Amino acid sequence: MKYMKFREVAAYSLGLFGFQAIVGLINSYQAEFYHSAMGANLAVVGVLILAVKVLSAAFDPVVGGLIEKRGGKGGKLRPFIAYSVIPLAVTTVVIFIKVPLTGFALYAYVFVTFLLWSMAMTLGDVPSQGIASVLTPDAQERTNVISIANTLKQIGFSASAVIVPVVCLLMPGGSKVIGLEKGETDAPISSGEYLATAAVTAVLGCALFSLIYFMNRERVAYAGEKMSFGETFGILKKNKPLALVIISYFLGAGRQMAMAIQVQASKALLGSENYVIVLGITTAVGSMISMALTPVLIKKLGEKKAYIALSLYGFAVSVLAFCVYAFVTNNMIVLFVMLFLTGLQFGAVTLMPMIMVSDCVDDYELKTGKRAEGPAFSMLTLTIKVCLAIGAALGLILVQLSGFDAAAARVADRTKNVILFAYVALPGIFSLLSVFPILKYDIYGEKKAATAAQLQKRRSEQQSAQ
Repeated sequence: MKYMKFREVAAYSLGLFGFQAIVGLINSYQAEFYHSAMGANLAVVGVLILAVKVLSAAFDPVVGGLIEKRGGKGGKLRPFIAYSVIPLAVTTVVIFIKVPLTGFALYAYVFVTFLLWSMAMTLGDVPSQGIASVLTPDAQERTNVISIANTLKQIGFSASAVIVPVVCLLMPGGSKVIGLEKGETDAPISSGEYLATAAVTAVLGCALFSLIYFMNRERVAYAGEKMSFGETFGILKKNKPLALVIISYFLGAGRQMAMAIQVQASKALLGSENYVIVLGITTAVGSMISMALTPVLIKKLGEKKAYIALSLYGFAVSVLAFCVYAFVTNNMIVLFVMLFLTGLQFGAVTLMPMIMVSDCVDDYELKTGKRAEGPAFSMLTLTIKVCLAIGAALGLILVQLSGFDAAAARVADRTKNVILFAYVALPGIFSLLSVFPILKYDIYGEKKAATAAQLQKRRSEQQSAQ
């Protein structure tokens, strides 16, 4: 590392891990909690999640604009991370409190509490994504840091698959919940266990997230500028490469829908929702390997070709996994192998967009003299939230239409196949769609290197003139 010390890289990586552990818990268990503990309809919950995400997405450019106005010794990104910690922790716990409501009152409660959580999450998400572009002025070091941090980020996003069963096991009667006692069958996760898991995840996750504020520095020079709501969105019009990245992400909206229906998939495919840990770990291992290898692919192929290669691979292996398990063999080992292989595509989803947006910020600075990390990364976080919501809504609607019943002793073959299609094949199809805008993306290879060199020269001249 040329600029950053090991402890700074560790702090940023652990911070993203903690933040994503909270996001992953909400994404994987929120709908099932409302369904199993409060009797809500999964399809309605899916639509509400989508509505909240779309509505709260308007808050992302607001935060981006506020970031861009800020200056001072504390930096323009770090303070917003500090502002978000307590609201994020409190709203995470509130979501998993069982309330005696039904019908319209229940769905109104779901909508309001999730909206508050989404706004708290945005307050921390935009700066934690954007700070990657100012931690170091060296483009290669930035790519390496983003790779390391996003590997931990992906582990954090999948961590709920481990945290929930462990918390359940440690609570009274937990051995029955995960089916460890002789003669006992697994029991559904109770509302008390959901609440305990939320509290543990919120406290530990926010404590780790705070490390970014306390231990990281913003090293790239900037000038705080006032930017209106309209000007924040106008960044997309002025920055074509950024627009291509955002469009690509929207076309790939369903790539991560598996996380939203992982609990239901574990019930349908493995016979118990409490075996979600098996599905989560299997895919997460592949994802970690993918993100570790992505910098190597970038070095050999460049960002554009690496993204296309990973996305095409994701399409091919996902569709193959569905066909093999649905029509050839129902062998569990085969399923786990195929899920591991599908996980190898996720470097394109979680790592590449951050690298590309950071490069787009550099390109924009070279052309205009303005970095605009806040607006650029607020567009990315807005896109990620809306796309996750679209994927979750589509997945939950398909699960509901499949005839899935969490209380049923046996899951029908048709239901299994519909859930398997939503869990495995459909994300691969979305991966294919995401490729088309990237065919026109041009910030890679020699152009990226030239941009970095010119910016470094300009900054050195500005420092010498001061």
